[in-house]
Amino acid sequence: MRVTRLNQPMIRQSFLIGLIGFVIFCVQHAGAADELVPPFGFRWNDSMARVEAVLHGAKAKLVSREKKEGREIWTVEGLIHPGLKRTVFTFKDRALVAVELQYEYPDWSIERYNQRMGEIRKYFDEKYGTGKLVSRSRDRDTEVIQTLVGYQWMVGTTMLELYYFSAQHDNLVYRTISVDYKAL
Repeated sequence: MRVTRLNQPMIRQSFLIGLIGFVIFCVQHAGAADELVPPFGFRWNDSMARVEAVLHGAKAKLVSREKKEGREIWTVEGLIHPGLKRTVFTFKDRALVAVELQYEYPDWSIERYNQRMGEIRKYFDEKYGTGKLVSRSRDRDTEVIQTLVGYQWMVGTTMLELYYFSAQHDNLVYRTISVDYKAL
């Protein structure tokens, strides 16, 4: 009985240390799951130099660089992913803050685009919870019929957006699906 009483402070101390360690472990893992990471192995706040080096190593072509509203925007082509036409990287204070993937499938019908949008949306819904509809419009006020449908997922201090855009004038049709990753 006496040995047990003497060991009680040590047992409590060990228990508290274990509990604190467990809480720290849970917080670290919850924090990691509470933020989206940009595609292609990048991290938020990667430097422009690092992004450029990775793009060079991937033999991607930097099509344009422009400055707009305190941000630098790079348009890149040649990153290998099915249907990926271009990728737009956005930097603020020379650090990565957004990546937009723009997919185009020239031979696809509107039905196939709708199916693909549904597949991508379902994947994101299962992974991040039900997305919020942020845009659904069809503009017929001009000769060009434009359609825009967009969904949004907020994950911690990051945001993911999925958009379908279509513009049609007679037999000319442009369609794209974009997936936008943003650090807030």
